[in-house]
Amino acid sequence: MKRPLGTLALILIAITLSGSLLANDRYGKQKVVYHINSDDPQTQVAALRNVRNHLDAVGTENIELKIVMHGDGVSLVMDPDYLEGTKMKAANADQEMQARIVGLKQRGVAFEVCANTLKGRNIPRDALYDVNDADIVPSGVAELSRLQQMGFTYIKP
Repeated sequence: MKRPLGTLALILIAITLSGSLLANDRYGKQKVVYHINSDDPQTQVAALRNVRNHLDAVGTENIELKIVMHGDGVSLVMDPDYLEGTKMKAANADQEMQARIVGLKQRGVAFEVCANTLKGRNIPRDALYDVNDADIVPSGVAELSRLQQMGFTYIKP
């Protein structure tokens, strides 16, 4: 017996939604902070992949997720054209990394940058890709502590 294409589409939609509902039942609402302080681009890409997978599993509507960067980790959002004149060894916000950042920001991920690192490493604000004043926190490590006190789960990829 042939089933109309519309019926098949409805079945696939129902299966997809039931999987999403099961994930929501399993994980509930979450508040999570990812800590990045490495300038290794492979480590950073892996961390962003973890973030994406986390969002996929829990559902964007069920999670408040922040990435806090300090020290070498600021290289994640630093444009390579601005490396000279700073005390940084790497600047990893090339076009591929920028695309990853944009994709995660569109899903509600907040990227927070340590002001102490910017000052101490002579990094100008315009060297940072898609970072505005609200994204800069006074101290990366103090922010991690504050977020944990607010109930955020700490993850160090």
